[in-house]
Amino acid sequence: MTAVLPERPATVTHVPAVTGPCACGTCAAAGTGAADLLARLATAPGGRTAVVAGDDRLTFDELRAEAAVTAARLAALGIGPESVVALCLPRGAALVTAIIGTLTAGAAYLPVDPALPADRRRYLVEDSGADLVVVDGTDGSPAPGPRAVTAAELTAAPGDGLAPDPYAPVPVTADTLAYVIYTSGSTGRPKGVEIGRGAASLLLKELEAAGAATGEGGRVGWNASPSFDASVQQWTRLCRGDTLVMIDEETRRDPALLAAFVDEQALTDLDITPSHADPLLDLLTGDGGPRPLTLLVGGEAISPALWDRLVAAHRSGLLRALNVYGPTECTVDSTAGWIDGPGEPHIGAVLPGLRMRLLDEKLVPVGPGESGELYLAGPRVGRGYRRRPGLTAERFVADLAEDADAPGGRMYRTGDRCRLLPDGRLVYLGRADGQVKLRGHRIELPEVEAALTRADGVAEAAVILGEDAGGTACLIAYHRGGDATALRAALAEGLPSYMVPSAFVAVDRFATTPSGKLDRSALPARLEAPAETGAEAAGPGAADGLNGRAEELIARVWTQVLGAASIGPDDNFFKLGGHSLLAIKLVSRVRIELSVALPVKAVYTHPRLRDLAAHIEELLAARDA
Repeated sequence: MTAVLPERPATVTHVPAVTGPCACGTCAAAGTGAADLLARLATAPGGRTAVVAGDDRLTFDELRAEAAVTAARLAALGIGPESVVALCLPRGAALVTAIIGTLTAGAAYLPVDPALPADRRRYLVEDSGADLVVVDGTDGSPAPGPRAVTAAELTAAPGDGLAPDPYAPVPVTADTLAYVIYTSGSTGRPKGVEIGRGAASLLLKELEAAGAATGEGGRVGWNASPSFDASVQQWTRLCRGDTLVMIDEETRRDPALLAAFVDEQALTDLDITPSHADPLLDLLTGDGGPRPLTLLVGGEAISPALWDRLVAAHRSGLLRALNVYGPTECTVDSTAGWIDGPGEPHIGAVLPGLRMRLLDEKLVPVGPGESGELYLAGPRVGRGYRRRPGLTAERFVADLAEDADAPGGRMYRTGDRCRLLPDGRLVYLGRADGQVKLRGHRIELPEVEAALTRADGVAEAAVILGEDAGGTACLIAYHRGGDATALRAALAEGLPSYMVPSAFVAVDRFATTPSGKLDRSALPARLEAPAETGAEAAGPGAADGLNGRAEELIARVWTQVLGAASIGPDDNFFKLGGHSLLAIKLVSRVRIELSVALPVKAVYTHPRLRDLAAHIEELLAARDA
């Protein structure tokens, strides 16, 4: 962790009322009656813990002091309003300080998750035109051009004996850029979404109004990747005086560790996708003890089965769950609905900072019981796509409704189809284009297809969202030409892991529609399980080069989980299409069949079958000793 300045009372030049607007420049960012995030942060009790990251702790006084030093150093480097600072930092206290310090300087931050492939990180920095890059070590910027500084340099105590700079955020307006977050692009390139300070401030106010952020001194888990917009919802909770608890990667990936972490850290709020809530839920509710826990479930559609389980947990008083929905372009969460009753899963009603337009193909509003495409208007609609005026004009269109704020207002075309319920809530029906959601991540299939067609030997490619042999959602790539192993490696170099298809299927030709276009409906949406014939029906064995009980068990489980026809001792789980959810399934099966506590981390540490089996043998020997 970076050096922590001596604890002292924060110097605040202006403390606004939390519930009302103010005339100062800082509070002007609020837009329509919400105090700016940093003005609210100034009122948080100084001695309360603001950030927990492993063994590191920061109080609010310490956070404000570090933010002030960071802002002063950024200003000395020419950073101010409308500047973009790329933060190439992992989840941790340094990232939180860098975000708050950047905003204190009046600038905007661009999250660049160090876990992303190098080509992806370079693209984000170059495409955004970032003015400065903040890194964890001394590796330098992911891209040539902008200057790189370390987080430690920005927060180091002054060496000239002068008193630290006071916490005095640079005045901004509602439209001043707060952050840029990149999403998958339908044109084959990721696009940066620009969000203003007023919109971010309204997000926190509306979560409070919806009951998602209540009481004083909550403990909020930061569970999302910094490059995922759900992280904004999490760090903004600092500004109301809640404690932000960082969740490390190992804990995030393992439901058993995450459930224990919730209890150990006494979390009151956890943002999570349905895919990861499903295996976690039984572990959270298994002992029957009540928890003061709110799950904010979002990122993808909730299945009816998971909805019913969450309703049961709510009615038992074990936890409460809020279904949240929203595109990055409308500042994280656009709708919210409590999961407290049976029936059809819904995404709730639109939050106050936005106005809903549910329109048919002729842009005519639809009524209750009817479906249409969702458009969103209001002060939480983003500024547009960074340096993409054409794409901005295409998606952020004129709002001609009678209740528009003023002539020239805009609405964002979400591309999501919904049905309106009589009480004003919405049921999500799916996409009207090539965008999908997988394990909480927004993916434009054309971007994956573009990466495939750039690979050597590929003449044509199509990617769909389907299911593996075990029924788990996954991306399936159909390609004409090219080798599957080489294609997987090529995509992994340029795309985030969640965008790399789990399966690659070679085809001789693609079916077409009468108009000559590729017929996606003709592509199988589910991978077939391997046929059990001969030696395979008896399970993998010596014929496959396997040796010992653990190797045979792992091969059998991999065959079932991955849908592979043949598994060998040198096969790699992730190169065969494995991912986080399949790793959880694998660990669960091993725990059941061998009664051994295998952590999910072991699959990542030992992805080769032979190595994982050897590790399991060690665990068994230690257990039986």
